Amino acid sequence: MTSALKEQVLRYFRGVDDEDIDLLLSTLTQDCVFSVETHGVRLTGHAEIPGMFERLWSHHEWVRHDQFHWVEDASGDAIAVRFQVTNKLPDDTLVHKSNCNFFTVKDGLFSEVRVYMTGENTLDKKA
Repeated sequence: MTSALKEQVLRYFRGVDDEDIDLLLSTLTQDCVFSVETHGVRLTGHAEIPGMFERLWSHHEWVRHDQFHWVEDASGDAIAVRFQVTNKLPDDTLVHKSNCNFFTVKDGLFSEVRVYMTGENTLDKKA
């Protein structure tokens, strides 16, 4: 049986992969802190986070997240996931990464998302 936290993470990634900012934001608190720990990126809230994803989508034909491996906190307040990312560049090159995200939960939504990314930073805070 899939837990509610896993389902929420899958909704988040469905928003990313389908380029659906409304779905993605529906998984985050209004004041969610989003950081890419490996690249010094820190954004706060629904006002700052969408631009980062819009830049990601504008620089790639598509992105896909799969092969999830889960670690859930027994308290139900956090979940970590290791996964594979495939980015298709405009020149049809495929870039593969192995990433980890750590999600903190508040009132059923993610109040913090911490990303650990291999390779080039595809989640930049500015163009």
